[in-house]
Amino acid sequence: MLNSSRNTIKHLDFRVLRLSSYATDGRVEKNDEFRVLNLKSVKGQVQQRRPPKQIAVLPPRTNRMRVDQPWPDVWPGPRTFHPASVPLPVRQGYVEKGAPPDKYANAELLKIPNFLHLTPPAIKRQCEALKRFCTKWPKGLEKDESCERHFPIEVISSDYCHSSPSIRDPLSRIVSVRFRLSSLRLDERARDKFLRLIGDRYEAAADMVTIVADRCPLRKQNYDYAMYLITALYHESWNVEPWEELKSEADMERYEWSASSSKKCLETLFGKPTEDIAESKVYSEAVDKLMNEGESEYTVTKYGEAVRALLKLRAAPS
Repeated sequence: MLNSSRNTIKHLDFRVLRLSSYATDGRVEKNDEFRVLNLKSVKGQVQQRRPPKQIAVLPPRTNRMRVDQPWPDVWPGPRTFHPASVPLPVRQGYVEKGAPPDKYANAELLKIPNFLHLTPPAIKRQCEALKRFCTKWPKGLEKDESCERHFPIEVISSDYCHSSPSIRDPLSRIVSVRFRLSSLRLDERARDKFLRLIGDRYEAAADMVTIVADRCPLRKQNYDYAMYLITALYHESWNVEPWEELKSEADMERYEWSASSSKKCLETLFGKPTEDIAESKVYSEAVDKLMNEGESEYTVTKYGEAVRALLKLRAAPS
């Protein structure tokens, strides 16, 4: 067994020797060294190099642009700032001394969005192209007052465009519905009940009611829910419960002169309706401000003057 192993090793050594002595021209040389592959140029020979490729660089577009060149053809849509297309000496940036950097190789101009595509000629061209898809403005809606009278409800929603895996934005589902309370046909009792139902959603200075719906996942669902709330509030304000008939003057949210005991006392005192009393209007306004705005130096003084004028009394000494 040892003899067979030795013969195998000798046979392998002989094969390795033959491979190592094999030359590139196919002949076997006598020495056992590998021939070195020389990749360098032979001495005395000059290596021919390829001529460098000349890249043709076009001049800036601003040098070839006509004076009457339509700007929307140059900048038709939103894009990153390109200095060779803008024939303006734009500068941006800060240096300690000297003028700010110009538009060429200026990274500051690439950071911010530009609105060079929204020039007045471009907007006019786009409006002219969209005119054939539009209908004429209806007659009778030339003023804002007319539009508000015929369309009292204002619906506000927002669209968002940003880079994300999904085109949907959670804030786009929110719908705000605004309308004036005076546009609803409500009497004093129904108006008072409507205000109690909506709570702080009413702005008294502008007489505006604002309802915001955002609980549903879609905008259409929130819009339908907001319209349902308005309808339910309107019909509920006109609905009269049996216990509401027991409402007295002390339960009123606001003092009303027409249904107050002061008016009845005044008519009993003079023996005639308040419309026939000359000073009744001034007195009713003074009582209304005193009860609704609270006691202050101004309201108390006006109330005293109205009482003295009503009873024909002399003014109090100062």
